[in-house]
Amino acid sequence: MIDHALWYASRATGLVTLLLFTTTAVLGALGAARFATSRWPGFVIAALHRNVSLVAMGFLTVHVVTAVVDPYAGIGWWDVILPFGSVYRPLWLGLGAVAGDLAVAIVLTSLVRTRIGLRTWRVVHWASYACWPLAVIHGIGTGGADSHVGWVLGLDAGCVLAVAAALGRRFVVVHADTRVRRGGQVRP
Repeated sequence: MIDHALWYASRATGLVTLLLFTTTAVLGALGAARFATSRWPGFVIAALHRNVSLVAMGFLTVHVVTAVVDPYAGIGWWDVILPFGSVYRPLWLGLGAVAGDLAVAIVLTSLVRTRIGLRTWRVVHWASYACWPLAVIHGIGTGGADSHVGWVLGLDAGCVLAVAAALGRRFVVVHADTRVRRGGQVRP
């Protein structure tokens, strides 16, 4: 009975983590695109991005702990940190380990951002563009039969569409202060 509870907890927290990291990615892309309205000022988007990412890390921790403690798959603690060494679905779990390692690096450098400088923080933060898709692929590959259930496919597709739309806005819309920082001219 406890084995099933751990299995369900791992699957459920994995899906919730996907939703939370998707929200984090969307908010981060919108913030980088300088999206703001009177109802959603930039500081609110930045605060939500930061706080949702920390909640996501909490769910990620529960996801990982339940997966390791569950004896079914035989996932060890080293498999969480060192990618592609697991006996259980090594490729898919390895992609999850890489995504997890990147997520930890992103959060840690964000917590010490003022000490490491904006340039270093920005370089590490660009890893989020690899972290999120690796996590999505990890979930699809590791999910087994669950990955083919209609609502899970819909959830995955919705997450991919949301991030694609936010990234589209982030890379298409160029804010005036971005042009100035890059040395370009702003048209009157």
